[in-house]
Amino acid sequence: MTTLERLAEWKAVGTITPSQHDTLTALVRKQRVSVHLELSVLWYLGVLSFVGGLGWTMRAYVADLGDAAILSLLTLMVAACFCYCFATVAPYANREVESPNLSLDYVLYLGCLVLSAEISYLEYRFHLFDHWHHHLLIVSVIFGALAYRFDNRFVLSLALSSLAGWLGLRISGFDVVAADPLRATALIYGGFVAGLGAWLHRQGIKPHFLDVYLHLSANVVLAALASGIGEPGMGLAYLAALLSLCAAAILLGVRYRKFAFVTYGILYAYGAISYKVLVFIDDAFAIFWYGIITGTLVLVALVALARRFGRDE
Repeated sequence: MTTLERLAEWKAVGTITPSQHDTLTALVRKQRVSVHLELSVLWYLGVLSFVGGLGWTMRAYVADLGDAAILSLLTLMVAACFCYCFATVAPYANREVESPNLSLDYVLYLGCLVLSAEISYLEYRFHLFDHWHHHLLIVSVIFGALAYRFDNRFVLSLALSSLAGWLGLRISGFDVVAADPLRATALIYGGFVAGLGAWLHRQGIKPHFLDVYLHLSANVVLAALASGIGEPGMGLAYLAALLSLCAAAILLGVRYRKFAFVTYGILYAYGAISYKVLVFIDDAFAIFWYGIITGTLVLVALVALARRFGRDE
């Protein structure tokens, strides 16, 4: 039996999905295969590496280069990036707008990161933004506006992450370091992000951005609840709330064909239950086998669900 015949048999019995069959068949026949995702990841990693190197250079050679030279260079880079983006982008529309070329998204991402580095440098050298609090809020607003203007999910993620950082620093700025206030802030933030995304979706303003809001909100809320299951007194309440939301994530993920939320629900629930179970197990051998057996079962369940989602879609 040839490789192509075996692939056809696997497809017929459901071992692989039609899309996987097409990809593997193209590889076997040495046809061209799309590597757009892989190249996109490398491009974004390249941008991050460049900005990281830029930040290191500023810190290492600030005395030699001087503030004026560094700020002038950063301003020129930001201006060049945004001038190119505004000159290239299609007119704004509430619906999803396809990027006119491959470079626009990466240049925009580079401009946003360099802008963030410049504002960080201003705060580091001149303390203009009240010790980072206002810096992160300003960055969040700017990134949010740019994300909607250029229809870019990565920049929207930067905006929401910056907002989360601002809220965290505002809490610490009031000398509140206890876990419960920080946890409550995370829960409020997660609810706010989900509510904002749902409202914008209903208004028809970039409705395809809803997934970005929901993914971030789900992880923030679930992580906040998971961090409280070990608290004395309130641990069981946090556990109950976490398991309830995990069940909701799994059910809604299955209903709306969103496998990522099914994964979130399963993994967070598994981690919480395992934490509670392992508290009562002192034997290292039993802990080892518990991890092996339950981890394998969870992995098999996720693989089976992933294949089911692939066949249905």
